[in-house]
Amino acid sequence: MRISKKTTLVACITAAAAAAALGASAVQAQAASTTKDTTGASHLKQALPDSASPDHKAAAALRVVSTPASKQAVSTVQARVAAYVTKHGTKYTFGTYADPATGAVVMDTDAPASVVASLTNLKTSKTTAGVKVKVNKQKTTDTFSRRDDTPAFYGGGGLSAQGFLCSTGYAVQSSTGARWMVTAGHCFSNGASVNTESGANNEGVVTARTLASLGGGPIDVEFLAGRSYAGRIFTGGVNSSSSIPVVGSGSAVVGFNNYCHSGRTTGEQCGHTATSITAQVCTATGCKSPVIAYTGGTIQAGGDSGGTFYAKTATQAWIRGHVIAGNSVTGYIEPYTEITKRWAVTASLG
Repeated sequence: MRISKKTTLVACITAAAAAAALGASAVQAQAASTTKDTTGASHLKQALPDSASPDHKAAAALRVVSTPASKQAVSTVQARVAAYVTKHGTKYTFGTYADPATGAVVMDTDAPASVVASLTNLKTSKTTAGVKVKVNKQKTTDTFSRRDDTPAFYGGGGLSAQGFLCSTGYAVQSSTGARWMVTAGHCFSNGASVNTESGANNEGVVTARTLASLGGGPIDVEFLAGRSYAGRIFTGGVNSSSSIPVVGSGSAVVGFNNYCHSGRTTGEQCGHTATSITAQVCTATGCKSPVIAYTGGTIQAGGDSGGTFYAKTATQAWIRGHVIAGNSVTGYIEPYTEITKRWAVTASLG
């Protein structure tokens, strides 16, 4: 078996149209960590509950500062940022969320101090006057750019098309078992034929694409269709062929400190702390929200866009979303819950 790496794309159409467009995809799961199931057989499995996942087990012991004033402050600043970007464009980038340890508003931005001050002034309202603001001088970019995967394709592998490199996220399926692969919507154009990073295998066609800058709303996703996709994620380094099965999916937990991402540039990296599940990130491709913000560990890099974000044990993974943007301090993740809410799909199990 050749060393494989996986990538995912996300689609941008209405729920009904997406379901129709993706209906022809193959159904396939995979049982072994180092060998591929190439029979195309369909395996229906029961998802494990989030209560069994490591992040949700830890939730009760986590202390997160979330006051009405903090929530209002973040909402106010995010609304101001979105209005600013709508009016002035994407010259500057912004990532905004609440610090779970203090309740302060955190902003990652490369905007000048005068712009930041106008967006973060909370003293004009009695309900937000006491909330502090922390600014990280950072430019947040869409994270464009493992590498020779074979069917059925896994999450965390390398994708190549139209001169760009991205990563696969995770397989999803409809109620009938038809499957697609998810990746970031800023990766490739609708209708593009996408290959593995090596170019040896075709991973499917972008059947749908949703992106803020294209008028699709505050979401960054597209789907690959036409090939077989497995409910597994590459683990280990950038040239690893090891993987673990997806056993469940759901929402991230603020304060949990051992989330992982998997992509073609940085491989599998863990030790991430979810700092928010209601963050907003505004890049060259528009404002996306709500998104997951995380800090700690090795942040994703260019080419990891679309890559898997998950909680794990030594042998199992729970899907939480896919990589869309980041800087040297903070990573931003499109939540799985936003995908399943908008499209009638669920994470495929391995």
